[in-house]
Amino acid sequence: MVPHDRASVLGKIALDVERALTLRKKTGAPGRTIPTPLAQGAGWSVEDVICTSGPTDRPFEEQHRWVSVAVVVSGTFEYRASAARELMTPGSLLLGNPGQFFECGHAHAAGDRCVAFRYAPEWFERLAAEAGVPRGARRFRASRVPPIKDSAAIVARASVGVSVPARESWEEIAQRVAVAAVGLSAGAPLRPGHPPAGALARTTDSVRRIERDPAAPWTLNRLAAEAALSPFHYLRTFQRVTGVTPHQFILRARLRAAALHLAANHAKVVDVASDAGFQDLSNFNHSFRAEFGVAPRAYRKAVGRR
Repeated sequence: MVPHDRASVLGKIALDVERALTLRKKTGAPGRTIPTPLAQGAGWSVEDVICTSGPTDRPFEEQHRWVSVAVVVSGTFEYRASAARELMTPGSLLLGNPGQFFECGHAHAAGDRCVAFRYAPEWFERLAAEAGVPRGARRFRASRVPPIKDSAAIVARASVGVSVPARESWEEIAQRVAVAAVGLSAGAPLRPGHPPAGALARTTDSVRRIERDPAAPWTLNRLAAEAALSPFHYLRTFQRVTGVTPHQFILRARLRAAALHLAANHAKVVDVASDAGFQDLSNFNHSFRAEFGVAPRAYRKAVGRR
């Protein structure tokens, strides 16, 4: 059972997905994407996109018209572009170049939510040039950036933006996301091919369990047992599919939950830490500063000013 305070914060992102899935089940409608425009400017736009597709919906080929960066904030789905097939999880970035064909599928679980940024190619090119990105590195070389420390701050800001309205400047976030994505793409590992279906299914189930309650006492042995794998094989499978270890994924999920909690209300930092799964306040403060570059109280003040 998730404590009420923590549930109210995490639910700001996940609840709308659950409502959309419930409505789809009642009406019998096929899965679809539900975009809600958040902001736009000359050469860029951002949408809150909820998808209700599931295992019974067949993926179909689409094409990126603009440069695309989607921040996954809830749920999971498979993204196939070029020769790579990636499992998109909360905290990861979906990357797409103009003209690139792609498919998104939900073979193992239904529903997801993304904050989708789109950039006109000339706008993106100009921003990348001003940021000092070499000309040959201004196209994404990877399809996904996993939930890593270097992307944590922009993922948290996008999450706060859809859960605590009017707290963020979408124009500022759009620029930061664009510059960060092209830089992170240059260092992202290229893994052509397709992970085995069994690995995708087990990892998808684990990710969704963690997402429902990141503060739970997750251990490698517990997760491996629930996936019916040995700890050794589970660790290899999870890292291969998600790009991070289970420990890294859980820590990042807890810190995102804490960032949302700090932005959404005025609870004491010690209570935020406890609700996010940190039993030691000093450890929480250290981990939060290492992830976001500021202390929890400073983060709350900065978000409040926006």
